[in-house]
Amino acid sequence: MIALALCVPSAATAEWHEASSRHFVVYSEDSPDKVKAFTESLERYDKALRVLRSVPDGITPPARRVTIYLVDDVGDIRRLAGKGAKDVAGFYIPRAEGSVAFVPRNTGGIISARTILLHEYAHDFMLTNWAGAAFPVWFVEGFAEFHSTAIFREDGAVIFGASPEHRRFSIGNAAGLPVKQLLKAKIPDLDREQVGILYARGWLLTHYLTFDPDRRKQLAAYIGAINAGKSSDDAAAAFPGLDDMALNAYGKRPRLPSSLIPADQLDVGEISMRALGHGEAAVMSARILSQRGVDKDTAPGVAELARKLAAPFPNDPFAQAELAEAEFDAGNYEAAEAAADRALAANPKHMNALIYKGMILGGRAKASGDAALWKEARRWYLAANKLDPEDPEPLVRYYESFVGEGAVPTKNAVDALLYAHALAPQDLNLRMTAGQVLLERGDAAAARAAISPVAYAAHGGGSASPAQKILTALDADGPEKALEVLKGLEEEAKKEAEAAEKRAS
Repeated sequence: MIALALCVPSAATAEWHEASSRHFVVYSEDSPDKVKAFTESLERYDKALRVLRSVPDGITPPARRVTIYLVDDVGDIRRLAGKGAKDVAGFYIPRAEGSVAFVPRNTGGIISARTILLHEYAHDFMLTNWAGAAFPVWFVEGFAEFHSTAIFREDGAVIFGASPEHRRFSIGNAAGLPVKQLLKAKIPDLDREQVGILYARGWLLTHYLTFDPDRRKQLAAYIGAINAGKSSDDAAAAFPGLDDMALNAYGKRPRLPSSLIPADQLDVGEISMRALGHGEAAVMSARILSQRGVDKDTAPGVAELARKLAAPFPNDPFAQAELAEAEFDAGNYEAAEAAADRALAANPKHMNALIYKGMILGGRAKASGDAALWKEARRWYLAANKLDPEDPEPLVRYYESFVGEGAVPTKNAVDALLYAHALAPQDLNLRMTAGQVLLERGDAAAARAAISPVAYAAHGGGSASPAQKILTALDADGPEKALEVLKGLEEEAKKEAEAAEKRAS
């Protein structure tokens, strides 16, 4: 079982540390100096991205930061990623309750752990800083690949434009994925080799469009056409003369251009360090698994592990909050509530304990049909929201409590949901929910802005195709028809899920 296979702490391991900065929270079982240096490099990277792409840096609410877990090696990463992850060396999960990335300290291969993380953070940067824009898959992955090869100089400068050595055999492979196909490619339609070529050719095309002044203007026109609802073929008209010959000619230049961002433009801000307490450190292996996400098969094992690790720390709020989450995920509401109560007794302002107290009551309410429990659950979400009004999770949970009860969400609940979407535009599921609410309001423009990035998402999974169908209906017949299509797709998905559950039983 995955819970028993991942980095269970031992007496011989190093101490866990947390680094907290403007845009990141990093957890690593390493020396404080190494964890701090790692976090500083990430902040330099974020700032360099902003300078290169002319993106201002506003105030980042604490809940908006990306949490990064550094684990031992690629083996741990693949166990975390699950079935079908033999090529995964690190991954990122964008979500309203806090985006997370899992990265190995050591990869043992040609691609470094830092390269993996920079690629994944570039996705987060794109999703949050251009929240209302949709980007085709070649640019989503090309953008991430382009920035992932950043060079960090000893004088503090950062250089963009280096070639990804791990892609060098695919960069010139025009036959495997010609430009015409690249511009309209969708990952589910490509075989394994073509996916690798998409990343490599996407890097080259992004490089070309970044450093060639005329092509850079064409990219803006192309993205504008995509977001205006133009087809991929019509949008591609923004690139006159762009074909494999032109792209390969650019790639074969003796020296490709690059951009150096000097150190004096890369203020990283304050980085706070702390060693995790004994109870918090003891449950980290369970916490990492919970943060990765569990299903009905893995949840019992994670709960068993959390129970064992948290047992010596009944008065530690971090340990008990993790136990509450793990027990809740396994459907053990009584044990989960007892753990949440212990966490809140130790720290009445522990955010996760407040939220899980509400979720546990909501789970019991759904099982019993008790309306009073739903109201009580909402009180806990409101308490969490009062503690941090900029945290999207309590807002989402508050809205979902009405849906779970089968009640019509109040105006306050709908407004909370839309504010959560504004705070966490990287969450694709939340985008779809917000899109539905906006369609119900008849706001076609805002609904399109919410749903479009899902339709074009590189790894949109099962959401991309439905989102495309909804957009087609929206553009052709307006919000009412799009809402009808959305609800029809939801009903189909519900029937498929019920059929799958019957087959499994």
